[in-house]
Amino acid sequence: MRLINHLPSLAPDCYRCAMDTPAKTDVMPVIDLAPYLRGQPGAGAAIAAQLRVIQEDIGYYCVINHGIGAEVISNAIGQVRQFYDLALEERMKLSVDERSTGYVPLKSSVYVTSPLGDNDAAIRDLNENFRLVRERPLDHPSIQAGRRFTGPNKWPPVALLPDFKARMLSYYGAAEILGRALLPLYAGALGLADNYFDPYFDDPTWLTRNVHYPPDAPKENQFAASPHRDHSFLTILPMSPISGLQFQTASGEWMAPEYLENAIVVNSGEFMENWTNGRFIASPHRVLAPGQDRYIIAFFFNPTWDVVSNPLPGCVTPDRPAQFTPIRFLDHLCNYVDGNYAKSSGGTLDDQAS
Repeated sequence: MRLINHLPSLAPDCYRCAMDTPAKTDVMPVIDLAPYLRGQPGAGAAIAAQLRVIQEDIGYYCVINHGIGAEVISNAIGQVRQFYDLALEERMKLSVDERSTGYVPLKSSVYVTSPLGDNDAAIRDLNENFRLVRERPLDHPSIQAGRRFTGPNKWPPVALLPDFKARMLSYYGAAEILGRALLPLYAGALGLADNYFDPYFDDPTWLTRNVHYPPDAPKENQFAASPHRDHSFLTILPMSPISGLQFQTASGEWMAPEYLENAIVVNSGEFMENWTNGRFIASPHRVLAPGQDRYIIAFFFNPTWDVVSNPLPGCVTPDRPAQFTPIRFLDHLCNYVDGNYAKSSGGTLDDQAS
């Protein structure tokens, strides 16, 4: 079991440098990664300072010039659309199994573990998703051990979707590269060495929800995705021109981010919040039922399965005592999914739903 070591930080323990200014919480911050990705001196430190304010006050932002080609994204979204064009009978052949990979049918989940809203366990969310995880060889230790969320994946037959696997893996690989590029920025935002997080992401437990939100009329208090916080360290989500996603602001209002072509939304989840002892916010959000079919790829970038959320250096102070029970990442993920998904989809909720 891997523990989070208390390595020395690069800066004194402080939550807000004097040069920082409060962030506006009713707009989506935009970070241009181009200077950082091309190695411009000082760019990483500048973004890390900006990121610290965003994560302490908001918890969500979008990145532009992020290094993932527009064609890579559009190709992957196109494959998700084609997957849901398959007959339900074909999708059900790939149903989620005990390894927690596969197809999750419509109205199989609702975020009852979330304290954000009055989410009724009997009124399920209006989405279906296809859960894929990091591709690993069959002799990988985690697959051999039977660990959940580590594979093997269920891929659609080549005869039905000949380009699906290649195009999805192309996007997932690019998203993992982006996630790794963000790690030094998060380390800098916490006053830690640029490579601090590297040992904890040597075999990241990332997973994806490849989602279809149909244009179904919702019942009262029914959502495409009910109010929740993600389980993740980070969530990476290409922006969709079809509206639906809303974030909750610090004042409690719901805000729909303005669409930016080829931008990617990044938000932090519960594991990030736990690991930073509440210093970095887990972003509350929801998805309203869309007026037309909406397809998205949510990529949850997470540490290796055995990382434990002991508070990171500088995140416990006399004014902020430890407030979470440390938990191994895989246990955290299993608890999250089990509590919010129906039994037929690998969770513990009753299968009777509306």
